[in-house]
Amino acid sequence: MAGGLEPHLEALRRELHGPAVLSVLVALIAVAITFLIWRFVQGRRSSRKAVLLLGLCDAGKTLLFARLLSGQYRDTQTSITDSSAVYQVSQDKSTNVTLIDLPGHESLRLQFLERFKAAARAIVFVVDSVAFQREVKDVAEFLYQVLVDSTVLRNAPALLIACNKQDVTMAKSAKLIQQQLEKELNTLRVTRSAAPTSLDGSATGGPAQLGKKGKDFDFSQLPMKVEFVECSARGSKGEEGEADLEALEKWLVKVA
Repeated sequence: MAGGLEPHLEALRRELHGPAVLSVLVALIAVAITFLIWRFVQGRRSSRKAVLLLGLCDAGKTLLFARLLSGQYRDTQTSITDSSAVYQVSQDKSTNVTLIDLPGHESLRLQFLERFKAAARAIVFVVDSVAFQREVKDVAEFLYQVLVDSTVLRNAPALLIACNKQDVTMAKSAKLIQQQLEKELNTLRVTRSAAPTSLDGSATGGPAQLGKKGKDFDFSQLPMKVEFVECSARGSKGEEGEADLEALEKWLVKVA
């Protein structure tokens, strides 16, 4: 009986050492490595729970911050430090992020961004839609500094351009703001001759390539997903009414 099984056992041993089995083992190892890399990336992302509110002075960041947290209108003044609070993105309170409102003053904004950028899961860049035509170069300059930062490029947090103050008749549309920002960022990319530095002032080793070389810049070329929304932290009815932040709130649910 044992002698009759020996040829079959020998054939099975040869099969187990054959090229087909080796291919299966290689495939399994590749899948395992891919899974481990995915878990590592997801782990790093889940450890970043901050949503940073950035923008120039008077863009409406602090009022937007207050409206998201309490729904109430409040008088605000130019911030000289950061403010943070936990924001519940779902009614069952099972999901939350930490909103951090950073100062927009030119002498402070990069200093505070340097402090919090590594924790950013997402960035809300608030634009004053009424003053945009006058401030477009300053807005683009600040946004450029954020986008070429090495930490931001590496972590690629989701980016929302919140076109605020849409309750005012003279407010520019999100579409126009996007077009003008792409044009200004393209100009900055071309005209910057010195190697950009990270927010801590250290050289990045050469000019950061914003977008695709040889093509006019647009936001789809960035490593992070960029979206534009129109909103109003003040609201169409002023202090007594509700803010118009529905699009922003839906975006926060997506990125949480």
